[in-house]
Amino acid sequence: MFKKTIHFIVISLISTMLFAQTTEQKNPVKKGHYNISKFKQLKQELPTPNNQHTASGAPGYEYTQQKVDYKMNIILDDEHQKIFGEETITYHNNSKDNLEYLWVQLDQNMRAPNSKTPDINGGGPGVLYSPSKFTKSFMGKPFQGGINLDYVKNSDGTPLSYTVNQTMMRIDLPKPLAAGATFNFKIKWWYNINDYIALQGRSGYEPFPDGNKIYIIAQFFPRLAVYNNVEGWQNMQFWGRSEFALEFGDYEVSITTPKDHILNATGVLQNPKEVFTKKQFKRYEEAKKSFDKPLVIVTQEEAEKAEMGHAKKTKTWKFKAKNVRDFAFASSRKFIWDAMAVDMHGRTVMAYSLYPKEGNPLWGKHSTKVVANTLKVYSEHTIDFPYPQATSVNAKRQGMEYPMICWNYGRPKADGTYTDRTKHGMIGVVTHEVGHNFFPMIINSDERQWTWMDEGLNSFVQILAEKAYDKNFPISRGLPKQITGYMKGDQSRIAPIMSQGDNVFNFGSNAYAKPAAGLYMLRQTIMGPKLFDKAFKTYAKRWAFKHPTPADFFRTMEDASAMDLDWFWRGWFYTTGSNDIGIKSVKKYYVTNKPTKRAQNMAKRYGITIDQLPPALYLVSEDSDEFTKEMKTNKPKDFPLLKNYINKNFTPQEQKTLKTPKYFYELTFEKPGDLVMPIIVEFQYEDGTKERKQYPAQIWRLNDKEVTKVFPSAKAIKKIVIDPDNETADVNLKNNSWPKNTESKFDKFKKQRIKS
Repeated sequence: MFKKTIHFIVISLISTMLFAQTTEQKNPVKKGHYNISKFKQLKQELPTPNNQHTASGAPGYEYTQQKVDYKMNIILDDEHQKIFGEETITYHNNSKDNLEYLWVQLDQNMRAPNSKTPDINGGGPGVLYSPSKFTKSFMGKPFQGGINLDYVKNSDGTPLSYTVNQTMMRIDLPKPLAAGATFNFKIKWWYNINDYIALQGRSGYEPFPDGNKIYIIAQFFPRLAVYNNVEGWQNMQFWGRSEFALEFGDYEVSITTPKDHILNATGVLQNPKEVFTKKQFKRYEEAKKSFDKPLVIVTQEEAEKAEMGHAKKTKTWKFKAKNVRDFAFASSRKFIWDAMAVDMHGRTVMAYSLYPKEGNPLWGKHSTKVVANTLKVYSEHTIDFPYPQATSVNAKRQGMEYPMICWNYGRPKADGTYTDRTKHGMIGVVTHEVGHNFFPMIINSDERQWTWMDEGLNSFVQILAEKAYDKNFPISRGLPKQITGYMKGDQSRIAPIMSQGDNVFNFGSNAYAKPAAGLYMLRQTIMGPKLFDKAFKTYAKRWAFKHPTPADFFRTMEDASAMDLDWFWRGWFYTTGSNDIGIKSVKKYYVTNKPTKRAQNMAKRYGITIDQLPPALYLVSEDSDEFTKEMKTNKPKDFPLLKNYINKNFTPQEQKTLKTPKYFYELTFEKPGDLVMPIIVEFQYEDGTKERKQYPAQIWRLNDKEVTKVFPSAKAIKKIVIDPDNETADVNLKNNSWPKNTESKFDKFKKQRIKS
């Protein structure tokens, strides 16, 4: 034993010396470099942890956030398409800073006549113009949109000094607002409601030929911007695309509409008896006990009757909402309303849908059931849905979300028929927009800065919810294989995920699809569902009703899983690199106890004779001239050297579990792509069976170009395929097989024609 040890020490020392000498001769002194490893830690990119946002990714003991409460009286003028509002705002300064001013968001100013939004996008003349588009583009009078401020007053009625800068208004306080203090003030305002079909937008009204309208009203009132220790005032302008960041607070809102309107909003309706008929109120109450199927509150017959008249009298709908970050409502005399109760671990949550007759039968069949399914699946993966209700509203060409209420497209043809594409599109958008209740309405990230934190995370969970609703649901976006076209596209038109939303070319791929595909890979391939689900749920629990940052998400996912994922965050989120892993070569080896030429050369280099090498087993390549046909019959268990070792070191029971490889394959994987990813290898044997082996991404840590592995097998391998299920967003499948697939597209087409 001692003699063998000496041999190994001598060989190791000689090897080290020879390598050092060779390296010095071939490589003269060169300049050093910074760490270029794909596995270097992400510490340089992430902000320094502090007592508000900790190194673990959790909120710290000094974490604070502001609170803003609103009391509003709103009038919806259906005759003139105007909205009027008076609001009393109570601002709670929970920070440790004294504030000299407050920033208020005026999103409707995006469509004011002097808005800069139309001026930021370039482009030449269109190919053709319809008369309406031509007059609108070059001859029309601008829409008189934007917030009109009647007053901004202190609680004592004295005017407050303010400055409007496009979609932001700065209110200069009479004296600095001290830490821990509150400030009350009032704003009175009005604006012209836009036709969102003609003028586009996230809110407005949809006109119908008979003069009726569906109003979806959101981002409609002056509301406070976020102030925190990460960005200070989050007062980035609203240009129309990237959405918003808001503070949580309590709302009391009264909305006056025509008497024949049906309305729902963020929060809980306080006066249902006053706004519903007796029959409708009875159904409204009965629906709270209907857990198995939707129950209609306002029928299609009642809605069609209401459409025929235009009431001059009014009624007022009263709502309260606790701990929400925004408020929105939908109103129309065209609305049908159905409802279904959802059991949230013993607590009843209501799922609602409001839609015109044009939405039936599709909406009556699916919408409320989809709302209920979404609440259940998202709650399973995050936190139990904390609010009392969630409402889906049918609105043409819409897909937009607010707390407890959202607008969703999807309508049948005039005869009531619809295609699978229409149905799946409608189910998908309802799932997505209801899912936004969790991201960002509860886990309250800054959408304007980091769009992916709400759209990407939401699109990922959307996949799980759609599959729960229908196991055969055709996923349209978010799977790794669906993002490869974008990732291998023109690099000059691709931005990293970690880009502000207004500044990317392909918004959908960048903010929705690629983050979702990345999270899908993390769950299914890299981390596994058990580790991923625990970490993802931990993030949701930690940051529910708070303001997380990207670093909080990245750190929590690692903190709760004990996985170093810095390589993944850097590659997938901070770069525009793509994944391309291929099989460079495959060699078959056989075992022998006779020293090979490689062994003889090694002994010669070390200045020892072949008989001085310790007893060993050797592998001979099938391509080598040393290979003999007899070697094919050799099995490791037949060699006394190995047999003796096994008998001494393994119990009889353990020996039974040992494999008996006959073939040894040298697999060389290449990586032309920029990203590092796990290598998923499927082996297809000559007897028709298959086996899979997954090498972790860390296999690339010492060589970013190619790696070699030895794979022992008791059976001969017929075919090897990398990533057979397209799990890792590999952009080039041509190098994923061995033997290489030389079949042309024409050959494939010809085979398919023969089969058919």
